Amino acid sequence: MKIHSVAEVTGYLRELLEVDSMLADLWISGEVSNLSESTAGHLYFTLKDEASQLRCVLFHRARLALTLENGMAAVAHGRISIYEVSGALQFYVDVVQPEGVGILHLEFERLKAKLAEEGLFEPARKRALPPFPRRIGVVTSPDSAALHDIINIISRRYPLVELVIAPTPVQGDGAATGIVQAFNTINDTEGIDLVILARGGGSLEELWAFNDEKVARAIYASRVPVISGVGHDTDFTIADFVADKRAPTPSAAAELAVPHRAELEARLQSHSKALVAALSRGFEQYRQRIDELTRMASMHLGNLLTISQEKLRGRELKLGSLSPLATLERGYALVQHSATGEVISRIDQVHRGDAIEVKVSDGQFKSRVTGSKKGLQAWMNSFPSKKR
Repeated sequence: MKIHSVAEVTGYLRELLEVDSMLADLWISGEVSNLSESTAGHLYFTLKDEASQLRCVLFHRARLALTLENGMAAVAHGRISIYEVSGALQFYVDVVQPEGVGILHLEFERLKAKLAEEGLFEPARKRALPPFPRRIGVVTSPDSAALHDIINIISRRYPLVELVIAPTPVQGDGAATGIVQAFNTINDTEGIDLVILARGGGSLEELWAFNDEKVARAIYASRVPVISGVGHDTDFTIADFVADKRAPTPSAAAELAVPHRAELEARLQSHSKALVAALSRGFEQYRQRIDELTRMASMHLGNLLTISQEKLRGRELKLGSLSPLATLERGYALVQHSATGEVISRIDQVHRGDAIEVKVSDGQFKSRVTGSKKGLQAWMNSFPSKKR
């Protein structure tokens, strides 16, 4: 016979309880009693009826705004397990509401709180919708008015887009599983840019598939952004909170998914006008620059021409001052031998009787040497003296 320790027995019982699917997801109604609160903020209480009672614990992180009181009739959700330290059977509560609130509403609030704590609703993880999608997946019933509205609106607003329909039941047993399978199909299809999850209006029970945890996690796992268009304006589902964008109706989801071609045409016209205006401004700026450069070039060339003309006049004057004609105009003459053309610059080049030619500023004449005197003084003495 094997002898077991207390810890082995309580541990074994805990394992048995926690693998039981019914005890792991349980709703219990009863009267609240023995309510107490720990310093850490955890609530300990008992749920009882006429025949039995069950110890309960509600940890601080799971507490809602509801204030529990002894004697309150309440409905709680949680799991059954054993607290091994004391060996006591306990109900670990994650949601508690006053009795009279619908069970679906309680389940909605429980799942909403759970997924919010996991971060599935965080705005930071929401993805932007593509501005110009090419392929859109649609998860909805194949014969629904919602699908008809989506097709009509998208084909009218943005006919370039291709719709890929992933048909699924959206109500009743198997709807949640069908929606998850439709998401898997869409995510396995190449080129999908966006997913619309859609269903028309209905009661809470009719829309319940969109409050299923499996559907919420399928939306969260989608590789492309998801628009949730479920129900009417006042209908909110868990799918709405997880989706990247929530639309109040399927028609509104279609309008969010694609731009309107009229708006695109207006934007194109606006951009075209802006581009033409920018080009015109650019051409005008270049034209003004060319005019300015032309004016500057003309001024520069004019200055260069003036400088060149002044240099030319200076050289003309210099050349003129060096010209023999200028010398002749000052009263000097060029004397050459008539026979040889030799220029006579010294007195010993001529003799009495030599024929010479004398060039002056306005002509020349012939002459013959009748005599000569050597020496500069003799030459200067040949000029008539001025009487004072």
